[in-house]
Amino acid sequence: MNTDPIADYLTRIRNAVRANHRVVEIPMSNMKREITKILFEKGYILNYKFETKTVPNTIKIALKYHPVSKQSAIMDLKRVSRPGLRKYVGAKDLPKVLNGMGIAIISTSRGLMTDKEARSLGVGGEVICYIS
Repeated sequence: MNTDPIADYLTRIRNAVRANHRVVEIPMSNMKREITKILFEKGYILNYKFETKTVPNTIKIALKYHPVSKQSAIMDLKRVSRPGLRKYVGAKDLPKVLNGMGIAIISTSRGLMTDKEARSLGVGGEVICYIS
């Protein structure tokens, strides 16, 4: 049993990037599915596929690298709110990652979204992670 599945998700991606892997497989959950969609929309990953025929269900993520320098689009993944210490912020206190160059994923009453989307909607919530 995993006590922090989101930290495990981020660690698997971080380790795959450091090892220069092209694809990483991660056990699926609804929150991981939404984080994956955000990573794809913001251009941090190349593609993803939800495998529902396998047990347990998995997410296959194709990591994105620069064609010439072979540098990953994901520089850093940091878990902010964790089971032992939750981190909540109001709409006015939403964090900026690398002065707006990175994203913070926020769990709000309207679902998971980036810090920029939450700021425009005027909602706060739990800061899940920082991605740069």
